[in-house]
Amino acid sequence: MKKNISIFILLLALFVEAQAQKQYYEKHVVFPANATTEEKLDMASRLVPTPQQLEWQQMELTAFLHFGVNTFTGREWGDGTEDPKIFNPTELDCEQWVRTLKDAGFKMAIITAKHHDGFCLWPTKTTQHSVAASPWQNGKGDVVRELRDACLKHDMKFGVYLSPWDRNAPCYGDSPTYNLFFIEQLTELLTNYGDVHEVWFDGANGEGPNGKKQIYDWEAILATIRRLQPKAVTAIMGDDVRWVGNEKGIGRETEWSATALTPGIYPRSGEQNKALGIFGKAKDLGGHSIVARAAELFWYPSEVDVSIRPGWFYHTEQDNQVKSLQHLVDIYFKSVGYNSVLLLNIPPDRRGLIHENDAQRLKELSAYLKKSFAQNHVRKGRAAWQAASGAMRQYNVQKGALVNTFMIQEDISKGQRIESFLVEAYKNGAWHYLCEGTTVGYKRLVRFSDSRPERIRVTIRSARGMANISAVGLFYATPLANKNEEIQLSDVPLDKWCATEDSSCLAFDGNRNTVWRSPSLTTLVVDMKQKVEVNGFSYTPPTENDLTGTIYKYTFHVSLDGKTWEKCDADGEFSNIMHNPTPYFVRFGKTYTARYFKLEPLSEINGEACTAIAEIGILTNK
Repeated sequence: MKKNISIFILLLALFVEAQAQKQYYEKHVVFPANATTEEKLDMASRLVPTPQQLEWQQMELTAFLHFGVNTFTGREWGDGTEDPKIFNPTELDCEQWVRTLKDAGFKMAIITAKHHDGFCLWPTKTTQHSVAASPWQNGKGDVVRELRDACLKHDMKFGVYLSPWDRNAPCYGDSPTYNLFFIEQLTELLTNYGDVHEVWFDGANGEGPNGKKQIYDWEAILATIRRLQPKAVTAIMGDDVRWVGNEKGIGRETEWSATALTPGIYPRSGEQNKALGIFGKAKDLGGHSIVARAAELFWYPSEVDVSIRPGWFYHTEQDNQVKSLQHLVDIYFKSVGYNSVLLLNIPPDRRGLIHENDAQRLKELSAYLKKSFAQNHVRKGRAAWQAASGAMRQYNVQKGALVNTFMIQEDISKGQRIESFLVEAYKNGAWHYLCEGTTVGYKRLVRFSDSRPERIRVTIRSARGMANISAVGLFYATPLANKNEEIQLSDVPLDKWCATEDSSCLAFDGNRNTVWRSPSLTTLVVDMKQKVEVNGFSYTPPTENDLTGTIYKYTFHVSLDGKTWEKCDADGEFSNIMHNPTPYFVRFGKTYTARYFKLEPLSEINGEACTAIAEIGILTNK
C-alpha cells in the first residue's frame, strides 16, 4: 500500500512539474529575485498576449483619420484659438471613408476625436469648442457618431484618438481639475458610441495657460477604459500597444513583443527603463542581455504609424505628394512584415472625403498585396509544427514556381520564441542559401532575389524553448520601380541667393543631405538678388540620423533693402517636427514683396542652443 502511495505521489509531482512548464503569463510576468538567465528566458517564452491584444495583432492593417480644425487652417498642430466656425465640411461622408478603407483591406478606423487644439468632433458637454459651435449641420452634427455608424454598417472596427494635451482648455495645467475634465470627455466617447476597439493617446504634453505642466492621472484614465470598454486595447500612452519609435513607417528587423520596456504610464517606468538602458526607439527591447537584467517583462507589441502624405492633416498643396505604391509596399514589408501592426493615416479633405489621389493609391496597394499573397507556393505550408533550437523542416514547392518572398509565422497565443532562422533552397541537386532572419512573432516577411526552388529547408537556428510555428510560405511580389518622390522645396531659383554671413551656405544648395549648422540659435539672412512676391517658405530639417539643431519655434521676416524688416504672418511653430522630420511648408496670411528674408530660430526641439537647416525655400504659388 505504501509503495502505491509513493508511486502516486511521484506521478503527481511529475504532473505538477509538467503543468508548471506549460504555465503561461498573460501580458505581464515578474521574475523571481534569484532567477537565472535561463529561467528568465523560459518564463519569457511563456509570456502571451491578452485576447484583445491577439485580435489587434491579427488585424495587420488599421487606419488613422486625422480630421478637425487643422484640416481648414492648414496647420499640423492648432493652438486652441481657432474659431469653431471654420469647421464646415461641405460633403462629409463617413461611409465613403469606410468603404474606401475596407476595400483596401483595412480592419479598423481610428478618428482624431480631439487633437491638441482641443476641438471636439462630437457635441461634448465639457466645452463649447466643438462641432456644436460650428455651422456644419447647423451645429447638430457629430462626426464621431457618423463614423461609428459607418463602421457598424460595413463591419469595420472603430477606435478613437483623444489628445491628452489640450491647448484650448483653460484648466489644462491645473492637474486635478483637468484630469476630471479629460476623464469626462473620455467617458462620453466610451459610453455613447458602442464598442470601441482601440483608444489611442500620444505623449504630447505642453504647458498650460497657467505655465504649469499637466500631470496626467494615467491610473484613473486607464481604469476608466477598463471599466467602460474592457475589450479595447490602449495604444502608445497605454499598456497594450507600443509606439515603434518613429513616424516613417519602419519597424525593427528584430522586434520583440515580449519586451522589457516598461510602459510609460507606470510610475516605475523611468527608473526601470533607465537602469536597463532602453527607451522607445532602442534597437533591442527583448534580447538575451536585456532579459537577463530585467525584473519583469510585458507583452507590449509594436504599432507602426505613418501618414500617406507628408503631413498628418489634409493640405491641398500635398495632393501630389501622396506616397508612391513602391513606398507604401516597402512600408508594409517593414511593419506588418516585421511583427507589427501598420497604422496608416489617410486624412479626409475639406469636403469631408478621402481625396481621390489617396483613394487611388489605397486601391493600388490593395490590388498589389492581394496579387502578391494570393497563392502560397509552399505545399502544406499551413501545417503547424514545433521546433527547438537547431530543428529543421523541409517543404516541397510547387513545380516551376517563381518566388521572391518568404513568410513565417508563430502561434503567438503560445508566446514569441524564435530568435533566428535560416531558409535554404534546393535546386540543381544542391542546397543554396535563400534568406535568413531574427525574430518572427506574429508574422515575418523576408524578400530575396527571384528563385525557382524545388524544395526549401527551414532551420530554426535559435529558439526560447519549443517554438510553435503556425505557417510558412513562399510568394512572388512583383518588383516595383523606385519612383522619385522628391518634392519642390522652392518656387524661386536658388542659384543667385547668398547668405549675408556665409557665401557658400548649405541651407539652399539644393541638396537635402547637406546641412547648414550653427553652434547657437543663429538667424539665417538671405539676399535673393531679386524682388519676389512671397506667400510662404519651406524649412527642411536635418535627417533623422542627427536631428540636433532642428528648429521648433521661429519668426520669419522679409525686407526690400535688408535694413527695414517686416514680420510675416506665420504660425511660428514647426509642430511635430521632432517625430516627423520632413519638409515643412508655411503659408502666410498675405503676400509680401521682398528681396531679403530671414529665419530666426527661437527654440530648438530639445531646448539646445544650436541651429540646423538642410534646405530653405521661398513659396510664391498660392
